[in-house]
Amino acid sequence: MENQPISIKKSAVNYGLILGAVLALMTTLMYVLNPDLFTKWWVGIISFIIIIALGIVSVAKAKGLLGGIMNFKQAFTVYFITVAIGLLISTLVGILIFNIIDPDLAAFLQEKTLEMTAEFLQKLGTPQAEIDKQMAKMAEQDNFAIGTQLKNYVFSLAFMSVIGLLVALIFKTKNPNPLN
Repeated sequence: MENQPISIKKSAVNYGLILGAVLALMTTLMYVLNPDLFTKWWVGIISFIIIIALGIVSVAKAKGLLGGIMNFKQAFTVYFITVAIGLLISTLVGILIFNIIDPDLAAFLQEKTLEMTAEFLQKLGTPQAEIDKQMAKMAEQDNFAIGTQLKNYVFSLAFMSVIGLLVALIFKTKNPNPLN
């Protein structure tokens, strides 16, 4: 029985490495094939779905390893480990690409994001003075700085943890034989 938590944690680490590899591959392919994809909203949606899906698969696999009986803490721990490792790998790849390999890409994407935001605000009928104020505020932020990316990692992990709480609620089961 003492081996079970180790095996589910090991499984969670493995799924976290898989998630990290998938996200790193996506980032690398976008960098190599078409850097404009970094500014597309639907890429974020796809990443979000992949993260949740692999987190759920990881929890389902762990539940199978435990013979179908899993408490809330075990389910959440497995989900959290998987997502934390996957997002960390993705963040490290982003730091590598935008701060070491190609810092010019970060500047290009920052400028492109400013342009897209200005266009969006114009379509909403926002007064030009307010658009200029918003653009000045956004221009001061470096979305690709190491500190900013690490901060985004923490916020992403916190948000995904809320989803992990829901997943854990869904996957938890009561032991039909509590004496064991």
